[in-house]
Amino acid sequence: MSAANTSRADLRPLLEQSFQAAVAAADPSKVILGALPSPPRGRLLVVGAGKAAAAMAVAVDGHYGEEVTLSGMVIAPGRRDRATGHAGPAGRAGRIEIAHASHPVPDARGVAATERILSEVARCTERDLVLVLVSGGGSSLLCAPDGVSLAEKAELTGELLRSGADITEINAVRKHLSRVKGGRLAMVAAPAKVVALVLSDVVGDDLSSIASGPTVADPSSYRDALAVLDRYGIDSRPARSLLDEGARGERRETPKPGGGELAHVETRLVGGNQLSLDAAARVLEGAGFAAHVLSSTMVGESREVARLHAAIACQMLERGQPFAPPCALISGGETTVTVRGSGRGGRNGEFGLALALALPAGAPIWALAADTDGIDGSEDNAGVLVSPSLLAELDRRRAASLLTDNDSYGVFAESGHLLVSGPTGTNVNDLRIVIVGERESGSELDSCL
Repeated sequence: MSAANTSRADLRPLLEQSFQAAVAAADPSKVILGALPSPPRGRLLVVGAGKAAAAMAVAVDGHYGEEVTLSGMVIAPGRRDRATGHAGPAGRAGRIEIAHASHPVPDARGVAATERILSEVARCTERDLVLVLVSGGGSSLLCAPDGVSLAEKAELTGELLRSGADITEINAVRKHLSRVKGGRLAMVAAPAKVVALVLSDVVGDDLSSIASGPTVADPSSYRDALAVLDRYGIDSRPARSLLDEGARGERRETPKPGGGELAHVETRLVGGNQLSLDAAARVLEGAGFAAHVLSSTMVGESREVARLHAAIACQMLERGQPFAPPCALISGGETTVTVRGSGRGGRNGEFGLALALALPAGAPIWALAADTDGIDGSEDNAGVLVSPSLLAELDRRRAASLLTDNDSYGVFAESGHLLVSGPTGTNVNDLRIVIVGERESGSELDSCL
């Protein structure tokens, strides 16, 4: 494939190949193999939760021979039948049970499975090893409410997700309403040694934030959690009552960095967003495009991040700065959407629609924005694509109205620009690619918006 004449070339296959390479670089069954610990003198108990939990469990079971006394349970998102709305049956990865639960809002299945995990972990001795498999999505799947009901915690989680709060803020609240988050799972395991293998879906790979850090000391406090509710105007009476008790010193805090309560714990990062961005870049470079990784830690409102990418792309088209086209811009991280409307679409759809609106109709630009877990928000697509044909045919007045209503999904569905992969079994944040081609000789472009 040539990097020339981007406005006429069909770059969708290249973008999809780049996405697939990014996902493959975060394949949980491969990234954990080099980090698995030696078997203990006693039993090896495997527990965990997340979108990659099932694949990680398969790799663990295959790694340790039958001579190792191995058992356990991990919690993964349940794949739901579209006709019935029910999740498929639970399964096994050899000696490890795989339970299903809801994501991103917790449900009773997750609570029941977490209670079983806590019970097994509490039985461990100093001869045993608890291997904890952690990946994105673990916060809702590994759920043991403390002081609030499941319904109250689910409602609060939904409010936080809609508020525009970032993952660190959301987790500060969830950690202080849980018996398992914020290092509390690891505390239950003492005196057994704990090794946690973490596949990061958090910008900057903060171990205390990934799945709310079940094995990691927590720098946040009850007061911090209250401040998050205040910041976003969330009035959850049950949660506030409990957090107030904690702020007054009437409830035990989560273990803090340097406190010594987790001296028996080792937490290892095995994968993250940067490796996936690098894999996507290699595919693009192999097709003749210079690939520039802008950042693996981009955050902020999706539409604002989109406008930033559009501004850089326009500067390249008009001035050849900061990079001369044809080339590709790549970024990762995880944006947020403050939901003010009632439409359909996740943060990557919102990014794609805002990007299209900020680019001129005749721009020789292709783009992809997708979540590496294969699900953009709660929809059935991983993300969306932008093409020169979409830019040329977009009804911009209607699109602007839909963006205001957080209703990006329909634009891409109607035009055939959805990226659908199905659940990938991993999650290392989002991937965004903007391919900026060369303008054809004598062509004119509208000004960037």
